[in-house]
Amino acid sequence: HRGPLGRHRHRSLIRVSLSYHTRTNMGDKALEAKNKGNASFASGDFQTAIVHFTEAIKLDPSNQVLYSNRSASYASLQKYDEALADAEKTVELKPDWSRGWGRKGAALHGKRDYEEAIIAYKKGLQIEPNSAALQKGMDDAEEAMFSSGAPGGGQGNIGNMFKGDVLSKLRANPQTAPYCSQPDFLAHITRLQQDPKHLNTCLQDPRIMAAVGVLLGVNVQTPESAGFGRGNEDEEARSPPPPKKEEPKKPEPAPPVEVPEHKKQALAEKDKGTEAYKKREFETALLHYSRAIEIDPEDITYLTNRSAVYFEMKNYDQCIADCKQAIEKGREVRADFKLVGRAFQRLGNAYAKQEKYTEAIEAYNKSLTENRTAEVLETLRRTEKLKKDKEERDYLNPELSRVAKEAGGEHFKKGEFPDAIKQYTEAVRRNPDDHTLYTNRALCYTRLGEYPLALKDADKAIELKPDFGKAYIRKGLCHFFMKEYDKALEAYDRGMKIPGEENNAEMVEGMQKTMQAIQRRNYGGDQPEGKTAEDRERSEAEEKQRRAKAMSDPEIQAILRDPIMNQVLQDLSSDPRAAQTHMRNPGVAAKINKLIASGVLKMG
Repeated sequence: HRGPLGRHRHRSLIRVSLSYHTRTNMGDKALEAKNKGNASFASGDFQTAIVHFTEAIKLDPSNQVLYSNRSASYASLQKYDEALADAEKTVELKPDWSRGWGRKGAALHGKRDYEEAIIAYKKGLQIEPNSAALQKGMDDAEEAMFSSGAPGGGQGNIGNMFKGDVLSKLRANPQTAPYCSQPDFLAHITRLQQDPKHLNTCLQDPRIMAAVGVLLGVNVQTPESAGFGRGNEDEEARSPPPPKKEEPKKPEPAPPVEVPEHKKQALAEKDKGTEAYKKREFETALLHYSRAIEIDPEDITYLTNRSAVYFEMKNYDQCIADCKQAIEKGREVRADFKLVGRAFQRLGNAYAKQEKYTEAIEAYNKSLTENRTAEVLETLRRTEKLKKDKEERDYLNPELSRVAKEAGGEHFKKGEFPDAIKQYTEAVRRNPDDHTLYTNRALCYTRLGEYPLALKDADKAIELKPDFGKAYIRKGLCHFFMKEYDKALEAYDRGMKIPGEENNAEMVEGMQKTMQAIQRRNYGGDQPEGKTAEDRERSEAEEKQRRAKAMSDPEIQAILRDPIMNQVLQDLSSDPRAAQTHMRNPGVAAKINKLIASGVLKMG
């Protein structure tokens, strides 16, 4: 129909030049894309690195290194679901590669699935036992699992380790075996099995700390394991023996830690408050947390717990007041930096709910200074985006947008295209939903030769108003100047399918010029006499570059992989009559025209 074959369709000899025969270069292209991704990753441009690694994966989908690198890029952007998917693909392709298990562990750590992260790191260490990176990753995951937990409660999943028959494991360990005959130690274990939320309190007992280490399979440093208190059978093997002046006395069992009565009362009130909080009985929870604060004002945990209640009640002002009080008291009594960091985090959450994003960002940054966690870092970045979005919303003003648009039009008439672009950009900021602003700015970019930017604006206009014919004219013109003739024809064709635009003069003219350009390129008409050897060499290099770009087009790749189209292309080269038969098929003809317009297929 309007295909570029035209009257040449019936020529007796058709010469085919297919660049798809050069697909052996795919490996080199994949390596090039991978190197670009590595360079972007090293510079901290993780999003661009993902683009390059994705391109490399398309060219070499069985290369586990590419998935591993992209997983690291996703993890750097806190996109842990995507990072985990790539890590799992990595270990699927090469299960005996330790780095793949390291990537999986890092992604799971980011998702706060610490137990699975530890399992992944252990599998990697089985392959490469001396890997410092894997060992550090596992240590970090274990530390995170040990320190994580719900606000005001116990230690999350850590407390659940005491469920089941734990005494057998503790009796089998030389360090904890003696404790299993001590009634107060057994009472602690029974209490934790009934309600793990008491773990915070019980951890004050070094014997419970040692039991946690045994159940986790990690070396938890306690006074006894460090050489103070009870002896350790392996201690002499790790450190020089002391001078044998006299026989050491048999150590006495450490007395149970005596908790002051007022702290016991405060903890009891806190436990009641937590139970009420879980039942969403907020007034009752406030009562108990307030009593705990009165009894033990030095422990800022009760203040942060009460602030959590106010937060759930949407009483953000009171939540902020409690957080500030907790921070001030925490600094005064030199509380654990993690507790102070948590107070700053909740302070930021309350400010964010009030849309005071500047104050929220400041609080999150201070929280990260106290205790850097992935959760707060992710929340900070999300809040920064919310702040930017709010500023953009507050900047909206259709009337001021109209004024800027008119000023842009005046600059355009005078040929002052950079100034016109500046005004149109201001108009877009004031009213980003006006599709005409993008086509106006696209035309300015086209006049300056900034075709990719013009194309971006044309696509945005189409996105906002798919039946806006002028946007397709701008799009087609951009592709024409970029010598992407197949895409130019598609743009004009889509535009002429809009009701009322079937005979649009600009589109008809654009399509005709595009078809003429295709004919000149395919039949040598773009090589005028007098062209120097250097010019011809430059033109050939540009043509190769355009073909390579066309070959990366997924639609072109799909056509070349089609077995039927492969047979058609062979017929075009060897049997012109068969080719004429194929061209009567509209689907085949459209694909042939696509190849010709893109420059992949040359006729002559």
